[in-house]
Amino acid sequence: MSRGCDAVETAPARAPRLTSLAPQFLVEDLDRSMAYYREALGFAFGPAWPPLGGFYAIGTRDGFEIHLKKAAKFPGEREHRRRGEHLDASAGVEGIDAFYEKCVARGAKIIKPLAATEWLTKDFYVEDPDGYIVCFGGK
Repeated sequence: MSRGCDAVETAPARAPRLTSLAPQFLVEDLDRSMAYYREALGFAFGPAWPPLGGFYAIGTRDGFEIHLKKAAKFPGEREHRRRGEHLDASAGVEGIDAFYEKCVARGAKIIKPLAATEWLTKDFYVEDPDGYIVCFGGK
């Protein structure tokens, strides 16, 4: 028996998937933080939001984002995280040696130099002007 034009086919449901994930760092001076991520780590920024007196900015690099928000922080938190090498973000990098050299040449604050890891990669840590620790690792 034919169903004719009344038959409606539905597409199979697609499984949900993440399309992005970005850290949001609370910063004291948005312009200073944007300059650090731009100059030392190669991120690109559009204008801060809102246009006048902005408090929020999104930086991009290689399809990934970092969000910066001007806001108060708890004074002892950054020092606690730094002492324990607690990471705020971690990024995988293809060509880690060349990326490390660029970061050093651009003035990134390296707090753990590039070194081999037990899991057969190399990584290094940078600290931004607000004390956030970002690990870059790869081969």
